[in-house]
Amino acid sequence: MRVLQVGAGGMGRAWLATVAAEPEVELVGIVDLDLDAARAGAEHAGDPSIPVGTDLTVLAAETGAEAVLDITVPVAHHPVTLQALRAGLPVLGEKPAAQTVAEALSLAAAAEATGTLFMVSQSRRYNDQLVAFRQHVRDLGTVGGLSTRFAKAPHFGGFREEMDDVLLLDMAIHAFDSARYVLERDPVSVYCESWNPAWSWYRGDAAAAAVFTFEDDVRYVYDGSWCAPGAETSWNGDWRASGAAGTALWDGDHDPSSDLEGTPGAPAAAPSVGHEIAGALASFVRAVRSGGVPDGEVHGNVMSLTMVDAAIASARSGRRVVIDEVLEQAHRDAVAAERDEAVRDRLTGWGPVRDVLAAHTTAATPAG
Repeated sequence: MRVLQVGAGGMGRAWLATVAAEPEVELVGIVDLDLDAARAGAEHAGDPSIPVGTDLTVLAAETGAEAVLDITVPVAHHPVTLQALRAGLPVLGEKPAAQTVAEALSLAAAAEATGTLFMVSQSRRYNDQLVAFRQHVRDLGTVGGLSTRFAKAPHFGGFREEMDDVLLLDMAIHAFDSARYVLERDPVSVYCESWNPAWSWYRGDAAAAAVFTFEDDVRYVYDGSWCAPGAETSWNGDWRASGAAGTALWDGDHDPSSDLEGTPGAPAAAPSVGHEIAGALASFVRAVRSGGVPDGEVHGNVMSLTMVDAAIASARSGRRVVIDEVLEQAHRDAVAAERDEAVRDRLTGWGPVRDVLAAHTTAATPAG
């Protein structure tokens, strides 16, 4: 499949290496507002002759691209993905789907209006240990609670260190999305507090604690920090699930386990889903070729971004926030801001947003 990559920065280079290693994909062009960065990306991909440009539509037409990888910074996700969808090109984009829930809903409606796939690479779902952890959780019977403890101290430099709500928006979304996957439920409400420790090298809040109520009155607790040097957790965090029949544990780096009242759990093995962005890319290729709905299709991913927005709203207001209120306000904002008539028609034709998202999500194929 002939793909065009938009964005050749730090994360872009990781994707370029992944594309080069995927035999089912051919990189035919690199788009970046900085042509020097695009040229450097071509060299990094091992072929300095790869065409580069600053205009997605033009380069796609010149190269015969069949799909687009949107590996830009979050503020650019909406315009870049929308441009590709309008050109009839399926898109695999880096998380988050967009900078706001309203923009993500706009892109979901654009995917409907154009009949073109937009899949979000929520890459940490592509982890066989996470899949195995869900298998252990399924054997716990009625689940009452799930928790994630996350503690890392990375010095990124660049845009992350200048972001508002950096932990919640740029990192916690992985844990929130994984919680939805493990619990096989969606959130109802959240209470969150966020702060920035005195020694933090981030401008925005780099620490947060949140309690989500999920469907069936299940609680999910997130306790995270991006400026926690010493005794750090895995990048995936440290997980614990509690149910009527026992407890399941996963340290984020090794195989999970469970204790069923003194008996080690031994759930059935699940098929491999691949590894992180390589797994997401392979899933995207299969979906484009088959016409199937992959895990990560934009409608299914919007709720994970909504969890982030709701947590941020709670931290700023000091009150419990209802997820459906965030979704419906985002829908109103999306309709008011939309300039594409076909996309606006889709948005205005929706019923309750949760129902629209769920209807598309139930059609998703397994991640593998």
